[in-house]
Amino acid sequence: MEHKKVSIIGAGFVGASVAYSLMLDNIADEIALIDIDNKKACGEADDIAHGVEGISNTAIYSGYHSDCRDSSIIVMTAGRGRLPGESRLDLAAENMKTLRSVADSLSGYYNGCPILMISNPVDILTAGAEKLLGTPEGRIFGSGCMLDSSRFIRRIAQTVFPKDRAAQSGCAEKIKAFVIGEHGDAQIPLWNSVYVCGKPAEEYCAENNIIWNEDVRQTIFTETKNMGSSIIRAKGRTNYGIAVCACRIIRAVLNDEDFTASVSSTLGLGSHEIKAALSLPSVIGNKGVVSRAAVTLDDTEKKAFEKSAAEMRDMLKKLL
Repeated sequence: MEHKKVSIIGAGFVGASVAYSLMLDNIADEIALIDIDNKKACGEADDIAHGVEGISNTAIYSGYHSDCRDSSIIVMTAGRGRLPGESRLDLAAENMKTLRSVADSLSGYYNGCPILMISNPVDILTAGAEKLLGTPEGRIFGSGCMLDSSRFIRRIAQTVFPKDRAAQSGCAEKIKAFVIGEHGDAQIPLWNSVYVCGKPAEEYCAENNIIWNEDVRQTIFTETKNMGSSIIRAKGRTNYGIAVCACRIIRAVLNDEDFTASVSSTLGLGSHEIKAALSLPSVIGNKGVVSRAAVTLDDTEKKAFEKSAAEMRDMLKKLL
């Protein structure tokens, strides 16, 4: 059986939370936690290891970029997180410098395995990493709108199952919905693809006397889009939600599951030297993003998606 190794670059709140989630899930044989502050990485690795005895068989330790040479997947969480009032794009210049440093440090050690980008702005850094490392399209991909889609689903559940907390908690089994595009303010909810209990949301709500009009949908979307900022204002960071999403993605790579999620990867939109990375429902396997699910966009959604792609390309061109 193939040895499954995850290397996590960045031992901050997100990187450590990803490592902790992976340990509890017990899906990897080995986790290397890598940080410019090796002492911190060592402390995080030891703390996690001490709490999972008898629960996980995964070995975890603090490592260096050279430990990436035999990785099954590399997870990039290094970089500064958002501060209250900041957008993800505000981090672009600063975290691109961090990405360049990491890319240089990986020279000679990167074996071509998938790289999952979590650092923000995730779309910019995903496309930037592909350009810097010269990987095939889809090999480097970002967590993108997977977390936004999860928030979207839960917010829909609160509307269509208002008195059923159990249904709200198990909403992923009952609701199918995706957010696409930028992991940020320009994200796009696919309303025509929202299904509740196997039926289009509009049909389900009509049958169950639930209001499902433009005002309700706008409220759901606005609250979904602002959830990250709301959490940061409340506790200073977001780390648990993205860690669980990352763990699910990593499991799909390690087990070659062909799992579908709205993740970010570069799009071959025209003959551009600089490609944009945006989220679409994508099939994830042991090579990264292996294909994208077919989605139908109306004219408004298509224009918004193409506008985001152009903005991402322009910003990346300036940064590179």
